[in-house]
Amino acid sequence: MKKFPLNLAALPLLSAIAIASGTAQANQADAKGFIEDGRLDVLNRNFYFHRDLRNGTFNSAGRNRFKPIAERNGYREEWAHGVMAQYTSGFTQGTIGFGLDAHAFLGLKLDSGGGRTGTNLLAVDTEGHPEDAYSELGGSVKARVSKSVLKYGAQMPAAPVFAVSTVRLLPATATGWTLSVNEIADLNLDYGRFTSVNGVDSTNSDGELTTDYAVGITSKKVDYLGANYKFSNDLSASLYGSELEDVWRQYYGNAKYRLPLATGQALSFNLTGYHTQDHGQSLGGEIDNTSWSLLTSYILGGHTFTVGYQSLHGDEPLDWVGFGSMGGNVAIGNAAQFATFTEANEKSWQLRYDLDMVAYGVPGLSFMARYIRGDDMDNADSNNARYTARHVYDTSKDNKHWERDLEVKYVIQSGPAKNLSMRVRHATHRSTTGYRYTDIDEVRVIAEYPLNVF
Repeated sequence: MKKFPLNLAALPLLSAIAIASGTAQANQADAKGFIEDGRLDVLNRNFYFHRDLRNGTFNSAGRNRFKPIAERNGYREEWAHGVMAQYTSGFTQGTIGFGLDAHAFLGLKLDSGGGRTGTNLLAVDTEGHPEDAYSELGGSVKARVSKSVLKYGAQMPAAPVFAVSTVRLLPATATGWTLSVNEIADLNLDYGRFTSVNGVDSTNSDGELTTDYAVGITSKKVDYLGANYKFSNDLSASLYGSELEDVWRQYYGNAKYRLPLATGQALSFNLTGYHTQDHGQSLGGEIDNTSWSLLTSYILGGHTFTVGYQSLHGDEPLDWVGFGSMGGNVAIGNAAQFATFTEANEKSWQLRYDLDMVAYGVPGLSFMARYIRGDDMDNADSNNARYTARHVYDTSKDNKHWERDLEVKYVIQSGPAKNLSMRVRHATHRSTTGYRYTDIDEVRVIAEYPLNVF
């Protein structure tokens, strides 16, 4: 098997050189002080989650050890409220500026029970019952030289090869190093090394790095290095490489282009690709796959019409780093509310429509409708059948699935409740009996109220 060279062990040295090179360009001329540039933001999030399992079972080999309790009822349902306070300090003045970021998260049960858990909104106790409340405290120290910032501690990275999950009540976090270098106009260099995680429904900050698809695989650390460059207001590109120790090396590329047409009209293109190969001890088995997606959108005033195509080449699914009970985010075009359409050899199409009602005099109101259909899933030639999460497809069957997502969102534009948002999301997923997941109907109702305290 061909291996792609990526010496991630040299990244800290390269990053240090990049920081040093920037000192000649600026010396924190804009730094006002640790307290003076600080800010405290508080986000209140109210989250209702209902998932009807239709057939009363869930085929996915998930990590919730209490899953069968909820599945006997044929549905999952929880309602919770989260409070997320985040303090971001400024930097001390001088050639090297120092600062501190901190966060405090609190999750409160409003309605749940042992027979309805499994949404990952709430932490559960040793008997599988939801906790009445759970909380998390964390922080990171940071230093700035010129326009480059080095951080260590609990963070919420959003790199396309390592991104925390943000789709539940509270976000996941990860502990480690990040370095952001911005010494050249329109170019950002992004480095990270993380050694532990805290899941969306956990208070354990030293959780192990896992894989999202294959259960039971852990790793001691993940490294990544990326570059983001803005060629113009209409063209940008990103390249990343990462290594999940003794599991895989993963590479990512993305290009976005917007072509203005007549007034109020434009075409946009979003091309994304991932390539993953096993590495080191190959704890996840033999992996060699490439996946890509292309989203093409036509913008007409407040209307956006999108067509997407996604394809995976390889006998293993596209996998990404997980955070205990739930995976992180993956930046590929057909990843939807429920399914990601990233099974082995899968091909999928997407049709999407977005409407921003500001064009009709109702700012803050928006709608989205999306339909994705996938087929051709085939991992018959996989060498990884020993991994329990590697669902084996029966190629004698017509393996297909589809998902329909609907969303309406409104954000208050002014007054005492300015920026208060309400969003309702509905998902329907159907599949043939040979597909990895079962049929579901799902409703999420999310209200968010962000406050800037100072």
